[in-house]
Amino acid sequence: MDTATSTRTDPEIHHDVLAELDWDPQVPPTVVGVAVLHGVVTLTGSVDSYAHRWAAVRCAQRIRGVRAVADDIEVRPPDVPGQTDTELALAAGRALEWDSFVPAERLDVTAANGWLVLRGEVEFGWQRRTAERELRRLRGVRGVTNLVEVPARRPADERARHEVQRAVSRILGTERVRARVHGDTVVLSGVVRSWWERDEAERIAWSTPGVRAVDDRLVVAG
Repeated sequence: MDTATSTRTDPEIHHDVLAELDWDPQVPPTVVGVAVLHGVVTLTGSVDSYAHRWAAVRCAQRIRGVRAVADDIEVRPPDVPGQTDTELALAAGRALEWDSFVPAERLDVTAANGWLVLRGEVEFGWQRRTAERELRRLRGVRGVTNLVEVPARRPADERARHEVQRAVSRILGTERVRARVHGDTVVLSGVVRSWWERDEAERIAWSTPGVRAVDDRLVVAG
């Protein structure tokens, strides 16, 4: 592929990010600002929920040519009459209980000024990520701190590396992603074509038994 024809300019990326924010129904009309420099998108402004903030970030990540996203959006939830941190923590607990993939009985949620802190222990890294995703969607949440731990269970390095590599090739159809395993950490490197591919590679790595951390060094070159 000719690099000169495949590289997108900052104005092109800026235009498409704004269009995506305007088109996505999960992002309500807001005052989110967009700046682009060398393919890095910076989002500023404010939204009324953590879920909307996350949706705005995902909009930017979907655009071809975006290398990274700096999220400087502030969450300013509207005043909900009668809502307290106790009620928010209870709502978070119920959300976890309703997700059949999350061992809610092994997790604990506390709330302070709209900020949720998630603690506990799960068997797999992907369960840790799933629990956080459930909490992001709740009304009134300003942010989430995920302190959930995955028990130390060192996977066989070469076997785990081989399984991750096979799954990446099977799902993404690319050999440009390389996986290495050091102890309980999977290191991903190489080049992907989109943020979706990067997310999938991370999901695959987190799904490996015994993995407690994923070091994502993938470069998005759309």
